[in-house]
Amino acid sequence: MGLRLFGILVLSALSATITLSSARADDGSWEVRLRGVYLDPANRSDSINALAVPQNAIHINSKGLPDLDIEYFFTPHWSTELVVTYPQTQEVDALGIHVGTFKHLPPVLTLKYDFLPDKAFQPYIGAGVNFTLIYDVNLSVLGIPLELNTTSWGPALQAGFDYKIRDHWYLNADVKWVEITSNLYARLPSLPAQTRVSSLQLDPWLFGIGVGYRF
Repeated sequence: MGLRLFGILVLSALSATITLSSARADDGSWEVRLRGVYLDPANRSDSINALAVPQNAIHINSKGLPDLDIEYFFTPHWSTELVVTYPQTQEVDALGIHVGTFKHLPPVLTLKYDFLPDKAFQPYIGAGVNFTLIYDVNLSVLGIPLELNTTSWGPALQAGFDYKIRDHWYLNADVKWVEITSNLYARLPSLPAQTRVSSLQLDPWLFGIGVGYRF
């Protein structure tokens, strides 16, 4: 579903370049948006043989969350966007059994291309980087404590549009894919130190809708 929607938004952005009416180009170089976002993780993981946990059996929850983004337009077509939210708590299950929680803070920075900066409907695509800080990890399986990496770096892709509803004010719809990965570590009774037992690929899609103000 995520890949299909991303493709639809990209194709819509390209096709819209010949169909839309003009809007007043009276806005400034900055835009601030507030969105409601739905996070949908891929939830891929290696098996944990020592704990009898099969491949792709470790899941974090999907959830809704707010985000705030700040965008600066270098030119009418090119801009950069920083997306932030407050720290998010994720629930973790393995084989349908709750094994704990962790918190993460996942800002995203992208470079964007706006196809129709002088139109009411302004589709765009973008690419950039995601940096995720992972902390307050409270996970265990069968009494064995588990840990995650404290950080994750990865690429980010996005597509979406702004629609101008009045001077300076825009409606926005946006979809992003970000790569978030972490190793999973355990301190097994038979081993003297922490041991890597799995690799998690969370790689969520982020589906957002909101409002923006350009000045």
